[in-house]
Amino acid sequence: MNQLIKKTLIFLVFATASFSLKAQNPDKKLAAVFNRNNKEILVAAHRGDWRNAPENSLKALLNSIEKGFDVMELDVKMTRDSQMVVMHDNTIDRTTNAKGKVSDYTLDEILKFKLKNGLGRVTPHGIPTMKEMMLAAKGKIIINVDKGNDHLKEVFKVLEETGTLNQSIVNVGDNIDYAKLKSAERIPEQAYLMVVVDMKRADAAAVTSSYLPNKRSIIQPIFSSDTLENLKTIPEIAKKQVVWLNSLWPSLNGGHDDDKAVEENLKQESWGWLIAKKPSILQTDRPAELLLYLKQAGFHAK
Repeated sequence: MNQLIKKTLIFLVFATASFSLKAQNPDKKLAAVFNRNNKEILVAAHRGDWRNAPENSLKALLNSIEKGFDVMELDVKMTRDSQMVVMHDNTIDRTTNAKGKVSDYTLDEILKFKLKNGLGRVTPHGIPTMKEMMLAAKGKIIINVDKGNDHLKEVFKVLEETGTLNQSIVNVGDNIDYAKLKSAERIPEQAYLMVVVDMKRADAAAVTSSYLPNKRSIIQPIFSSDTLENLKTIPEIAKKQVVWLNSLWPSLNGGHDDDKAVEENLKQESWGWLIAKKPSILQTDRPAELLLYLKQAGFHAK
């Protein structure tokens, strides 16, 4: 083998390995969000790829990884025997072939039930544990853990046990001051935290600024009206802190939602309006469409 061919092969192997490493380094992608010179907007798939798999299922996660979504948002609940499983509602009535609260069942009992799809039909997919989901996501996709703020100790325990703390964003609650949070919970130093801030509240600015000392915190402003005066402050917040916005339903974004973007084909009025507020992450129920839009608009790597 001549030297040119050998060098070419070595380069291709290195390039392929580098691309794979980049594609499978969610910890680095998440860390890059905190670089205030970073212009890329990440796509967070709400409850995973739920249009093609049961919400909060392992299949919804695997689809999200395969389709190149940056983040999967999932929700957690605790069983009667203190095990963390992935489920949005307090009850399993809507999403499974059984009824009752998650806390009514032991883990062994709840693993026997099957998830329903978006049409309400029972599927072969079971309710995953949080640990199972985190191990499947490890090294592949950023995870946003929601609905676990009543069990933060257990949430962080799973993340530490699975070695996924540096690729996870943990919701810590709504409108909670950082000092109050620290006094109530043991927060790992390297954890990424997210607080939801209702922008119509008089203390919205105070709650937001209370997280300035934590360099791994994310602010999630929500607003049911787009005429609130303090919405003008969101781009200013984004100069110092990471901002996460939602294009889900209108009550979270003043009517600049996914349906307006996709069903009405008013993408600029919806996603474009939100992008103008300078978020680093957008959570959506239309991740494939949003990802394409961001790529075409130059806000996401192709």
